[in-house]
Amino acid sequence: MEFDFLTPLETDLVIDIKRLSSQQLGQKVVFHTQEAFPDVTQIDIAIVGVPENRGAQSYVALEDLSEIRMQLYRLFPGNWNKIIADMGDINPGNSPEDTYYALRKVVSKLLKNKVIPIIIGGSQDLTYAVYRGYDDLEQMVNLVAIDNRFDFGKQDDSIPALAYLSKMIVEEPTNLFNYSNVGYQTYYNSQEEIDLIEKLYFDAYRLGDVSAQVALAEPVFRDADLVSLDMTSVKSSDSGNFIDFQPNGFNGKEICALARYAGISDKVSAFGIFNHQATAQEAPLIAQIIWYFMEGVNFRSNEYPFGSREHYLKYIVPFENEEIVFYKSNKTDRWWIEVPFFSNIHNKLHKNTLLPCTHDDYLAACNQEFPERWWKAQRKSIL
Repeated sequence: MEFDFLTPLETDLVIDIKRLSSQQLGQKVVFHTQEAFPDVTQIDIAIVGVPENRGAQSYVALEDLSEIRMQLYRLFPGNWNKIIADMGDINPGNSPEDTYYALRKVVSKLLKNKVIPIIIGGSQDLTYAVYRGYDDLEQMVNLVAIDNRFDFGKQDDSIPALAYLSKMIVEEPTNLFNYSNVGYQTYYNSQEEIDLIEKLYFDAYRLGDVSAQVALAEPVFRDADLVSLDMTSVKSSDSGNFIDFQPNGFNGKEICALARYAGISDKVSAFGIFNHQATAQEAPLIAQIIWYFMEGVNFRSNEYPFGSREHYLKYIVPFENEEIVFYKSNKTDRWWIEVPFFSNIHNKLHKNTLLPCTHDDYLAACNQEFPERWWKAQRKSIL
């Protein structure tokens, strides 16, 4: 059974959590203990710890994730209706590949049961294992990484956390449809990698652009299946990570806003936080990131791709040789752009699909400027 890979929370930790106020989050979570295991058919969100750090650039063994859990469960939830369970930990195997296998199996089982896993890593190469958890669902996957690097290293790289994306692109089955990076810092990425992003029609947003307008990233998360957050994308003065010092990066408020965008997306079905040391200094921010993601999940609007287009206003923008169709939600005022299906050519899309966009994209189209994301989506669909 897939869940046999999970070990229960330490008894002392559970006792400490149970001492919390009845209003705090810890009293509203179902725990995997020595005596009981959560019923996966009765939960909406599952927290899974994976203290596997051997793929990190600055390898420091993670003893446990107790500090993060205590900081999280001391917080007070909002008016939430989702049932949350802490499934315990997947302990490191004899090799990182053993851990990948266990994580893949656990994630796959949770996804099949419509449960959103929140993975607390561990090094970011665990993103590859989470991605492989989608294999049995037989769907294309959109990955969004909040990261200061693209992680396009060579597959035989001695630091797997810097090369997991290359494995996704190369290894079969190739289910990766799109990759978007939020917050890359140019000096950490070679020009070859930046050119590769353009060649593959992937999306990348510089740290300065997103920091100047955080809402710029919201449509990116709206189209994601899997979100991978690298804690080194947060500057050390805010994260508390002084082992792998980062002078620049997102601040605490910005990273929490991005986590909420990920949570509120109707499409995101897995979320992971990686490349941290689980220290007392980092734990409060990590706990708040998880809190904001869970709040977002609780306030999902169930719009596209689950809602009906009857609840949208349709806008048609004529160009010289074609028309571009936009939709605006009557419920949230969010925008989508229609990507057409071309039946006469090989196409990864099986029908017209809606791509999240912004009001600014619509205004640009009114000025006869083709939205870049729409153009990339069409090119990518026929590769």
